Order: sequence, then C-alpha cells, then structure tokens
Amino acid sequence: MSNLDRQATLSVCGGRGFVVAEPVRELLSPRRVQLGESTEVRRLLPNLGRRMVGAWAFVDHYGPDDIADEPGMQVPPHPHMGLQTVSWLHEGEVLHRDSTGALATIRPRELGLMTSGRAISHSEESPRPHARFLHGAQLWVALPAEHRGIEPHFQHHTELPEVTGAGLSATVILGSLDGTASPGTTYTPLVGADITLTRGAEARLPLDPDFEYAVLSMSGEAHVDGVPVLPGSMLYLGCGRSELPLRADSDAGLLLLGGEPFGEEIVMFWNWIGRSHEEVAQAREDWMNGTRFGEVKGYDGPPLPAPELPATPLKARGRVR
Repeated sequence: MSNLDRQATLSVCGGRGFVVAEPVRELLSPRRVQLGESTEVRRLLPNLGRRMVGAWAFVDHYGPDDIADEPGMQVPPHPHMGLQTVSWLHEGEVLHRDSTGALATIRPRELGLMTSGRAISHSEESPRPHARFLHGAQLWVALPAEHRGIEPHFQHHTELPEVTGAGLSATVILGSLDGTASPGTTYTPLVGADITLTRGAEARLPLDPDFEYAVLSMSGEAHVDGVPVLPGSMLYLGCGRSELPLRADSDAGLLLLGGEPFGEEIVMFWNWIGRSHEEVAQAREDWMNGTRFGEVKGYDGPPLPAPELPATPLKARGRVR
C-alpha cells in the first residue's frame, strides 16, 4: 500500500542531524491510518520522533486482517517519484500493476520492488478471489540524488537467500546480512531482513556498526536488546552496534531495517520524495494534468487525485543528539 492520507502533510526528513550516533532503545508507537473500507495500517515512519532509518523513509504495518468477505486491498493508480517501494507479505497476495507495463502477483516472502526514479504510477489490489487473511508491510527507500532521476522499473524476486542459526532464520529482503546478499537492486548501503524466531530462541544477530537500525515486530512476543516489542510497534536502535541480542517468548516475526545514515535532506509529500517544495508542487501538477507519470492499464477504476499542497514551503528543522 501507499500513502492514501487525504490530509497529507509536508515532511522534512534525512540529514545527519536526525541520526543518533550511539546505541539507543527508542520505542516508536504507530499512527493508525484508514486506507479504503477494510484496511487499517499502523504507520511507523515517518514518526513524530523518528523520520528515517538509513534510507528507509516510510513503514506501514497492516493485518493480520480477515478479508474473506471484504474486498481487501484496493489501492487505485497513484504516482511515485524519488523512491523505491518494497511490498512484503506474511499472508495473502497483492496484485501489482504499474505504468511500465509490469504485472505481478506478490505472495508471502516474495520481494516486490518498484523503483520509481523520475516518475511512475501503480495500483495494488487483492486478487479475486483472494486468501482469507492479509498481513504485511509496505516500505519506501529514498533514492540518493545521483539516482533519483533514473528510469522507472519493477523487480519481482520469488526466491530470496536466508541466514540461519539456532531457532532463527532471516530472509534477506534487500542489501546484505552476515555476508548474504539479496538480488534486489539498491542505491545506498542498507539492509532489510525478515526474521523468524521459534519459541524460546536466543540469538545474537551480527550488525554493521556504521549503520543505524530499527526492528519492527510483525507477530509474536520477542525481546530486542532486552526490550519487549509488541506486534505493530518498532524499536529504533541508533548506530554503533556490532550485534543485536534477540529472544523469543513465542514464535515471532520481526523486520530488521538498517542502513548508512542518509546524509541528504529530503521533502516528503503524499507519495513523492523530492528536495524542495517547488519540486513536489510540480509533481502534483504533472499528476493532476495526466503527464509524466504514465498510465496504469487494466485497473478497474479511476486514479487517485492528489491532496492539496500547503502553499507555504516547509523549513528544515534538524535535530542533533
């Protein structure tokens, strides 16, 4: 899913003034956002207290939702620029269409990776018929300046490498973990990994001290560096860690997100990442005029209109800790 909030606001993110350069344990509470008639998401990034983790700039967690008698995910065509979207499922299926002509059904533990570059539009929907339950996460990765104008493209990887240990398995979604690399294309040093812990497992996951990290709980009862993290919440961990202690009180699922701190300051509005108010204003105009972002063919319904953009540019406000 993407940002369908009709009250979208401008956000300034990135820049090293927001990075915590030492290990911390900062528990982030989600903001609940209604998407359509049957889907509510828990938005962890951007958060009032934490805007980015490495290049990870947007994190929604949804489900598990019983959609047996519901339409499920129904996200009409909408635009993106300056970012990559990562679709990640634990249950259910998502049918992806985009303006490059890509068409794919994404299933649990498969990587749907869309690189918007200069401009793309796409839709996401539950297939008909569809599985009873829907549970997953939608994430964005900000593109650095030298790559944000590249041609849009879509990748679908049905098999991903794993890192295993006693009571632990980790599917490498993006980047690399413990020497194991995902086939997904990345443009900044980062990692995304889906971690499965069996009940009673205790493990220490190797980390890169130069990265900042956060862990999102998808399911179960787990302690991350001694902190209980409930499903739908996320623990920000800062930088300077070479390993991460994990313990599971039940079978549990976690998402590890990390990366080199994103040094550029970005402006986020609706489904766009730019570098200025003027840039996102131009993107809005182009989308509303039907230019630049292309057409999603095959979706039964009209595209989403963009929300109004605040007239006053947002000034950057850094934070040094």
